[in-house]
Amino acid sequence: MQQDIYEQVTQRIITQLEQGVIPWKSPYFSKVGFPRNFTSGKRYNGINVFLLGSLRYTSPYFLTFLQAKELGGYVRKGEKGFLVIKYGTYTKECEGQATEEQRKYLKGYTVFHASQIEGVEFPAPDQPELPLTTACDRARQIVAAVPKAPAIREGSAIPCYQPTSDSIHMPERCFFTSEEAYFSTLFHELTHATGHQSRLARASLLENKGMDATGNEARKVYAEEELVAEMGASFLNAHAGIIENEIDNSAAYLQGWIDALKSKDAKGWIIRAASQAQRATDFILNTQRGE
Repeated sequence: MQQDIYEQVTQRIITQLEQGVIPWKSPYFSKVGFPRNFTSGKRYNGINVFLLGSLRYTSPYFLTFLQAKELGGYVRKGEKGFLVIKYGTYTKECEGQATEEQRKYLKGYTVFHASQIEGVEFPAPDQPELPLTTACDRARQIVAAVPKAPAIREGSAIPCYQPTSDSIHMPERCFFTSEEAYFSTLFHELTHATGHQSRLARASLLENKGMDATGNEARKVYAEEELVAEMGASFLNAHAGIIENEIDNSAAYLQGWIDALKSKDAKGWIIRAASQAQRATDFILNTQRGE
């Protein structure tokens, strides 16, 4: 059992390193604080700091499934927990002897982040509120009117769309430099969400195996879906009147994928992606476009 836990922890860290995440250099320790158990208030120690801190959530609080239930809450269906390690010593009585023996133990168990739990009120992030601006009124209207909208949940420091739960995960607005930056990021994730089977059933989303996929075709599918999302966000920014201050960075981001693919079909690939981005934008805006 102990060896299994060691292997799980080791594999988790190796996977993160392969993704370019260095667990012991998480920038969120200084912004959010060290991960801690919400019920006990105690900080997690040792390897648990890296296992949980590297998840890059914007709240430091975690609970076990049972703790959430005891507080009157519940873990949302489909959420996956995270491994933490408990280690210490215990006293074992030696049979036939008057002495006792001190032994070490190592046990793994599962915890869930605050953003995965309903029915429990967790403290809000200790960050200044991002003021609402009239400049983003149109962006708010667009988001409020999305047809067949996915769930939008805050609490993850890394924005993402999860097809399995059909949900968008975002940092709280206070973690963005501006309201425009928040909506530009949200538009990127909303564009991803249009590819869900219940909406446009886009192949580049449904067949996407993620950034760790091996093989040129798998990487191409991932790259094309990211390009669709980036272009879709740009189209939606234009509709919302948001000026893209980071447009040079976006161009460099997309060019990096084009360079990586080294494909003779790169131009056709970009045209297809732009067409899919237009369809995604029309869906979000509920616009009927003639052929």
